[in-house]
Amino acid sequence: MANYKFKTTNIKGKEYVEVNERIKYFRLAEDYKGWCLKTDVVHFDDNQCVMKATILDDQGLIRATGFAQEDKSSSYINKTSYVENCETSAWGRALANLGIGIDTSIASSNEVSMAIAKQNSTTTPSATKTTALKELTDDVKARMIEAVKDGKKSAVENALGGYKVSNKIKEEILNG
Repeated sequence: MANYKFKTTNIKGKEYVEVNERIKYFRLAEDYKGWCLKTDVVHFDDNQCVMKATILDDQGLIRATGFAQEDKSSSYINKTSYVENCETSAWGRALANLGIGIDTSIASSNEVSMAIAKQNSTTTPSATKTTALKELTDDVKARMIEAVKDGKKSAVENALGGYKVSNKIKEEILNG
């Protein structure tokens, strides 16, 4: 399967490998015969879910992990499916960390679409309700730095508007 061609989705001019493509490759490739993909719920409540996906080889050794977090209120789909979306994202990140489908980016098309949706919902307050600024976590900061490296500086600049962050931290994120 060395010449396997992953199906990608174009988002804002960049190709992203879909999670289902990563899973299909993982299940079909001889290199991963007998390996398994396991999911653990790290945090769950009525509004948020955090999951960890772990890939184990045929000897039971951990070969890769991936974490994901989803907020129920972050998108229309997440109102009913934030748990499922969280698991899918965790799988995609674990498979990417294993090296599957990362020719252009570790992020999957699902993650990028969700990030854009979150960004749009936090940077466009309605006329009747103002959006509260969020705390910038180390994980979000790291993702923003990576996104800048991937050529998405303007998207990161827009997203930063939804966070409580000093000018020094903004400079660090935007200029490395």
